[in-house]
Amino acid sequence: MVRDEGEPVGWRAAAERALYGPAGFFVREAPAAHFRTAVHASPLFAGAVARLLERVDEALGRPRELAFVDVGAGRGELVAGVLAALPAGVAARLRPCAVERAARPPGLDPLIEWRAEPPPDAVGLLFANEWLDNVPLDVAETGPDGVARQVLVDAAGEERLGPPVTGADAEWLRRWWPLSGEPGARAEIGLPRDVAWAGAVASLARGLAVAVDYAHTRERRPPLGTLTGYRDGRLVRPVPDGSCDLTAHVALDACAGPGAVLLPQRAALHALGVNGARPPLALARENPAAYLRALGRAGEAGELTDPAGLGGFTWLVQPVGIPSPLN
Repeated sequence: MVRDEGEPVGWRAAAERALYGPAGFFVREAPAAHFRTAVHASPLFAGAVARLLERVDEALGRPRELAFVDVGAGRGELVAGVLAALPAGVAARLRPCAVERAARPPGLDPLIEWRAEPPPDAVGLLFANEWLDNVPLDVAETGPDGVARQVLVDAAGEERLGPPVTGADAEWLRRWWPLSGEPGARAEIGLPRDVAWAGAVASLARGLAVAVDYAHTRERRPPLGTLTGYRDGRLVRPVPDGSCDLTAHVALDACAGPGAVLLPQRAALHALGVNGARPPLALARENPAAYLRALGRAGEAGELTDPAGLGGFTWLVQPVGIPSPLN
C-alpha cells in the first residue's frame, strides 16, 4: 500500500498512484476478489457478448481475421468466456486480446494476447466492461467563494480545497457538469475518460466499440458526485493508499462520439437474447432436469437485467465504419 501521505494532490494523481502504481490496488489484486461484475455473475453475459461479436463479424463481411479486444480485462475472464462461447468457425478466425495494466495471469489461454494498450487497426469488437469508472479523474468542489476549485487529497483520504479549476477542465465542467454556486457542490471532471475512450475507439479500423458502466447524463448529474471505494465486496471510504478500489460513475454522454447511442444494459441484453422469462411449466413435467437448468439460467438472466442492479448499467455503443448491429 501507499503509506507516505506526502503533500495533498488532485484526485486524479492520487488515484493513478493508488490503483496503478508499483504497489497499486489493481496491480496486486484480482478485481473479482473485491467486487462482482456481470462477467462474474453469469456466463450468460459472455455468451451475449459472443453473439454481439458474431453480429459484428457479419456486418464486417466475415474478415479473415476478427478481433475481440477486452479493455480493462481484469484477469481475462470475459475474453476467455467469449472465446469459449463462439462457434468453432468464428473462433478459428478470432484474434482475442486482453488489455490490462496488471501482469498476465497464469493459466490464461495462450491464444489470448495480453497488452497494456489496445492493438492498433483492429477489425472487430472492442468491449470495455467497467473500465472507464477506474480511469482516474480530478474532483471539483464549489468553495465558500462560489468558485469551482480542485479537491486535493492525501494518502490518508483527507481532503482540502485547492486552486480554481481552469483551462480544459473548466471548459469540460461548463459543458458537461456545470456546478451550482452552492458551497460544497461537487463534480467529477470526466475529461480523462473522454480522452481514454476516444483513444480506444480510434484503435479500431472498423467494427464496434462498447463501453459498459454505471453512468449518468447531463440532465441527472449527482450533486455530490459518486466517488467511492470498494474492498472485499463492500463500499468503503475512498482512500488513495492502495488498499481499495477507487471508482466513480461515468459521464458517458460526454464520452459518446458521432453516431453513438446509450442503452440500458437491460435493453442491450434483451436485444442479444438474454431475458429472465421463466421456462414453461410443461417442461417441468416432460424433463425436470432441463426445467431446473432453464430455471437457473432465467434467474441469472434476471440478475443481469434487473434495473435496480446489474441491469442498471449503461452501454455506450459506438460503430466504426459499419451500421450498428445492436438496435
